[in-house]
Amino acid sequence: MSSITPQLLLRAYTAGIFPMAESAQDNALYWVEPEIRGIIPLESFHVPRRLARQIRQRTFQVTVDQSFDEVIAGCAGAPVSAGADAVIERPSTWINARIAALYSQLHKMGCCHSIEVRRHDGSLAGGLYGVRIGAAFFGESMFSAETGASKVALVHLVARLRAGGFRLLDTQFVTDHLMRFGCIEVAKEAYRQLLDEALLQDADFSAFTGDDDPEAVLSAAVTGA
Repeated sequence: MSSITPQLLLRAYTAGIFPMAESAQDNALYWVEPEIRGIIPLESFHVPRRLARQIRQRTFQVTVDQSFDEVIAGCAGAPVSAGADAVIERPSTWINARIAALYSQLHKMGCCHSIEVRRHDGSLAGGLYGVRIGAAFFGESMFSAETGASKVALVHLVARLRAGGFRLLDTQFVTDHLMRFGCIEVAKEAYRQLLDEALLQDADFSAFTGDDDPEAVLSAAVTGA
């Protein structure tokens, strides 16, 4: 992995493989190809009622691709401001300095995106980032410094993906948290078929422009909302 480049990383994603580190302190990387993959079917994404209410209340403001490095730092466990006098320390994660640098390069190439969730003073309350290739989006990590911030980011992401014609939202693994939104497990062979189909399609990550309109977000994210 010593010669890994952004271009090699993109090729790995198209083969169903992604990198991880043992910890943020370990500079080594290794390739992962799970036998069972987590995906969120975009046509059956679910928004819990309490979260929909939070979005309608405009608790946060949402931006896209404005603070990528800050989002990945938050996902990696860097201290995040929780207000004028407080700072939240997140547990250390698998995102080390090499991973942060590689994805920052992908972001500059236009292949990696962030969703930022902000308090009304503009400070970062949470967010997520992931890789885009064709009509596939590979969610990498998310974080919250305020209750519900990462969930809000996910809803805005799905609204954007559905509006832009994406076919696959890869979450890599299934967690209890993601299952609340409709995340399911698929076997590696089934995942590869979904991936291959998505890679053959074009999608537009910038098609959705309604991040400041809660009803537009919910309508775009959920069928029949």
